Amino acid sequence: MAFTTNLFPPTQPPGFQHLEALLTIEAQIKLLKTIQLIAEKAPFTIARTKSGGVYSAEMTNCGAVGWWSDASGYYYSRNQPSTNAPWPPMPDEFITTLDNVLTGTNFANFLPDACLINRYSKGSKMGLHQDRDEADFSHPIVTLCLGAAADFQIGGLKRGDKANIIVVQSGDVLIMSGASRLCFHGIRKIYPGTSPLEGLAERISLTFRRAL
Repeated sequence: MAFTTNLFPPTQPPGFQHLEALLTIEAQIKLLKTIQLIAEKAPFTIARTKSGGVYSAEMTNCGAVGWWSDASGYYYSRNQPSTNAPWPPMPDEFITTLDNVLTGTNFANFLPDACLINRYSKGSKMGLHQDRDEADFSHPIVTLCLGAAADFQIGGLKRGDKANIIVVQSGDVLIMSGASRLCFHGIRKIYPGTSPLEGLAERISLTFRRAL
């Protein structure tokens, strides 16, 4: 195996959940096909950081608004920065999958208005950051994982807090809520060659938020 699994997972912040292998292969394939349709209307793009750098992961969005980053800062916008066209609407397939994932949790009524879709190829990563551009932090952030396995880092409320590393794999779901909602988190690396989905060598994450 190309990576170390979570045989002895570290203690995580309250409100953080790592739900392993929650999505069936069939469900993952449906999501992947839906993402491909979204990318036809809103192609994956490399965004710039506020400081002028570039992300190594490619991004796109769907929903009423999409998250973006450029020289002006980090923000949600109703339109795609490059074309000014609206982001594609949230697909029914996404909402149905999310409802199934959250059944039996405290977030069964969670209704996102934004989904940030990140695509990580070999060598891509995402530095430790907080998700704090949303209007109400009482709503969770829910991430669905597709494709290659990756090292997910989750730390504390300060950037310098020690970050734990867990391996996330295709079909896993991450929920950040409560005390973990504003924890610093990121992707340290992905493991090429570990995707179980035909046609997807990279890792794709779908991160659902209530932005407005």
